[in-house]
Formats: sequence, structure tokens, C-alpha cells
Amino acid sequence: MRDDLAELLWEGLRETLYMVAWSSVFALFLGTLLGITLVVTEKGGILAAPGVNRVIGTAINGVRSIPFIILIVILLPLSRLIVGTSLGPTAAIVSLSIGAAPFLGRIIENALREVEDGKIEAAKSVGAGPFTIILQVLIPEALPALIRGMTIAVISITEFTAVAGAIGAGGLGSLAIRFGYQRFRTDILLGTVLLIILIVQLIQWSGDYIARSIDRRRCKNG
Repeated sequence: MRDDLAELLWEGLRETLYMVAWSSVFALFLGTLLGITLVVTEKGGILAAPGVNRVIGTAINGVRSIPFIILIVILLPLSRLIVGTSLGPTAAIVSLSIGAAPFLGRIIENALREVEDGKIEAAKSVGAGPFTIILQVLIPEALPALIRGMTIAVISITEFTAVAGAIGAGGLGSLAIRFGYQRFRTDILLGTVLLIILIVQLIQWSGDYIARSIDRRRCKNG
């Protein structure tokens, strides 16, 4: 029984970490692009394009308004098109990435807005172009806030994997439902809960540690 429990939990943990890792990579990439675009294309931005800004903002709000479990179902054909199947951890990465990217985009947008306008204007005054300002002013200045926001997003993705497990994605969420709930295996249910808590705690601790390290380094240099 113990070997069975350990084997099931290990398989669920492996699948969950696989989904979280790859979904986070893709969501961070897409979310960063969305967040930066929202900031630079707003009225008065360094690449002002209010029309584009409104379209992207509306699309983000639209995706965010859809409950995640419904979004997964909507994206099943896309998952099947990209990875050849709508079931399993790899298929879930498509839905997890698309579901988390708009949320992360808003987080990154808010973090970048914290950068003082004076620093942007100073960069402009010495001839810095838009991409130089983005890479050398906006992102570096907002980095601690960006790290904290990304930490929240990765934790949300971890929670989303449990929801995805309900419709065939695998992972700890699927394990908790199939064995813990449907087969009344309380030991497996508690094991999955403890592992998810551990994952979330490690992600939060890592994000806080990195953000604090950046803040301390700035204080020493400033």
C-alpha cells in the first residue's frame, strides 16, 4: 500500500511540475509581451497606438472573464491541433498558458506603470529609442515588482493544473479526484494536498527571495 501511494504521488507530482514549468515559460513569454505592449501603446506612451491598446485590452479582459474550466473545454480543439491530443499533461499546457497569459499581462502592466515618468523622460532626453527604454529602463526599474507578480502567476498556474486534472490533464489534481474522491483514498487525497501546498510555498519563497535580493542590491548601489 505504501509503495502504491508513493508511486501514485510521484507520478502526479512529476506531471504537475511538468505542466507548471512549461506553462509558466509560455505564459511568462506571452504575458510579458502583452504587458509591455499595453504600457507602450497607451495614449502618451513611447509607442502610442490607442487603437491597438484598446483591442489588446479588450481581448485580455475577455479571456480573463471566462472561468478556467470552461476555457479548457473551449481550447480542446486547439490543443488537439497543436499537440495531437486533447488529453494529458502536454495538451493541458496549451490551455494553461493561454489562460494564465492575460492575467500575467495585467500584472506586468501594473508593475511597469510603477516606473517613474522622470526616468523615462531622462532616457528620451539622451536619445534612447523605444526598445532601449523598454530593455534598459522599464524592465530593470520594475524588476522586483515583476518578480513578485510572476510569482503570483506561477502559483495561479499551479492551482489551474488541479482544475485541468478534472478533465483528463493528469497531475495531482487528477489523482485527488480519481483516487482520493472517487475511490475514497483519503491517504492519496491528503498526500496531493500536502504536495500542492509544498509546491506553492517553494514558489512563493523563491520569488520573495529573488525580489528581496534585487532590492538589497539596489540599496547597496544606491
